[in-house]
Amino acid sequence: MPLPLPLGYPVYCEAGVLARVGDITREVAPSHRVAIISDDAVAPLHAAAIVAQFPAASTQLFTIPAGEQEKTRERWGQLTDALVAWGAGRDTTVIALGGGVVGDLAGFVAATYMRGLPVVQVPTTLLAMVDASVGGKTAVDTPAGKNLVGAFHNPVAVVMDPTVLATLPPAVLRSGMAEMFKHGIIADASYFDQLLQALPAIQEQGAHAPEMSALIAASVHIKADVVAEDTREGGLRQILNFGHTIAHAIEKVQHYDMLHGDAVAMGMVTEARLAELTGLASHGLALAVRDALERAGLPVQLPPGIRLVDIVAETHGDKKARSGAARYALPRSIGEMEPAEGKWALPVHDDLVVTALREQI
Repeated sequence: MPLPLPLGYPVYCEAGVLARVGDITREVAPSHRVAIISDDAVAPLHAAAIVAQFPAASTQLFTIPAGEQEKTRERWGQLTDALVAWGAGRDTTVIALGGGVVGDLAGFVAATYMRGLPVVQVPTTLLAMVDASVGGKTAVDTPAGKNLVGAFHNPVAVVMDPTVLATLPPAVLRSGMAEMFKHGIIADASYFDQLLQALPAIQEQGAHAPEMSALIAASVHIKADVVAEDTREGGLRQILNFGHTIAHAIEKVQHYDMLHGDAVAMGMVTEARLAELTGLASHGLALAVRDALERAGLPVQLPPGIRLVDIVAETHGDKKARSGAARYALPRSIGEMEPAEGKWALPVHDDLVVTALREQI
């Protein structure tokens, strides 16, 4: 059964549901052809099981190299050209099988090919399950910044099978925890505490920890509730960007040679400190955020040798910037965000940003 979410499309989160991708797809998007888009890290592990659920004559697997560096307009162009060459028409359904890069890229292909094809998101990383696969945001990166070219295009279904997380390297699984902690910080202090309590089991058993499925479902609930209130990111949905203004800048400066969740962890510590420096949060918030992420094994200090001036410069090119000024979604406390008069994000002077960043060296 799908989770009871206010999204308008079903989200499944249960062990073994990968074997039902075919049935779910036929129910929500019956089509003549099925285009499965994956990458060369995930496809060898899971693609065959998905392909086998559809007629061979009308199903095609398209595989790209793994990595954030592949989420480009050039790769989008190659995939759409490949769909044309294969003969894909408007009676085609796209299945995005992979992590956040594949989900964003395949979603953007689906959003733009013949003005829109249905897409089923099948996330295979923890980060993609709790973040990228839900909400309908699709995009590619450009040399100027991350996710600057994209479209809102809701999936027709999201299919999460927590058992696939067992194939993830520990660092990648840990990276996904950053977005889960983010959801607790922005909306639910009790969920934040549940994550802290579950950390020993997760660190010992990884994806096999008995709490994992329930924690994933709860994280998705938090995001879904926010998205349902603001589908186009004009207000409340800004709170989901907590930690991301700094994170995207760090990723850009580091040439995307790092895990997204690691950058988000660094960004949340910095932006929690910004909340204190601007007087929105009382002293102790940044320490609580830092301590939780550190206990999860996530990085809380900036990469060695990175220049603060470069990070600040990149924040001005972030897609959330307005009139050249970087804007930040900031917490008042664990579980409560600053509404900023209904805008849910506000500009912060660069000097304060530098101060907060310097403390993370």
